[in-house]
Amino acid sequence: MAQNPPAKKRPKRNVSGWLVLDKPYDMTSTEAVGKVRWLFSAKKAGHAGTLDPLATGVLPIALGEATKTVPPVQDGTKIYRFDLAWGRTTTTGDAEGETLETSNNRPSEAEVRAALPEFTGTITQVPPAFSAIKINGERAYDLARAGKKVDMPEREVEITRFELLEHGPERSRFEVTCAKGTYIRALARDLAEHLGTKGYVAGLHRAAVGAFTNEIAVNLDDLEAADLEDRDAMLAPVASGLAGLVEITVDQRQAVIIRLGNPVLLTGAGAPISVTSAWASLNGEAIALGFVEKGQFKPKRVILAH
Repeated sequence: MAQNPPAKKRPKRNVSGWLVLDKPYDMTSTEAVGKVRWLFSAKKAGHAGTLDPLATGVLPIALGEATKTVPPVQDGTKIYRFDLAWGRTTTTGDAEGETLETSNNRPSEAEVRAALPEFTGTITQVPPAFSAIKINGERAYDLARAGKKVDMPEREVEITRFELLEHGPERSRFEVTCAKGTYIRALARDLAEHLGTKGYVAGLHRAAVGAFTNEIAVNLDDLEAADLEDRDAMLAPVASGLAGLVEITVDQRQAVIIRLGNPVLLTGAGAPISVTSAWASLNGEAIALGFVEKGQFKPKRVILAH
């Protein structure tokens, strides 16, 4: 019997930019990156901040040269909306886990609102055992799934806004603006404990990561239905991930020098003398990530042109 020839592999492309995906429910962040990379036939891809499989919302996915700008995007402010189900804690801190403890106590709306300032500003939280944090080189969730006891270290996190959107006897909805490293499942657990009850995250949606918001997020079904040219049009430029850093504008001659990995002297009345984190741009296009020292822009990561 004749065998069909093996299917040809699609050639990989040097495509660069940010795809702000509205990650669907019950998909891991790694699966989402793999899907997007395949749809774009991209050589390189990565994401800027893991979303739990049961969470939905903004997952910034970097393609090509944009992967070099992932760290500053990860450091951006996050906005989450979540539902807190009252009266039960689970092993995972969300609806996927098994019940650990229950409580018949249900806080009033006034009690919930009065408690929120206690969880605003710099607070300390113990991340859930089911998290991606590494303990002695192993992921905490791998240890937890294996039934091993996981001692999670405390950490300080920054909550700049914690707002109650809706309240009910069995479930309440909140919106949180926070810094990198905040665990919403830990926040829900601790708020419930503070109010003398138990609670877990029954639904979680990320509305923003830095400059990337719901408004520009792309639905996966729409992405799959589009042709390659239309998909490329959905990409935000590499520079769009750098809104939180100081922009240093350079000319064509300086851009060539920087892309060779060399520093350039910044001139002009407004030229900075010292900047810890900055990016160099030519006509709005990202040239490099770096810093300014003694009036010179010094590149750390060069971003290549396509």
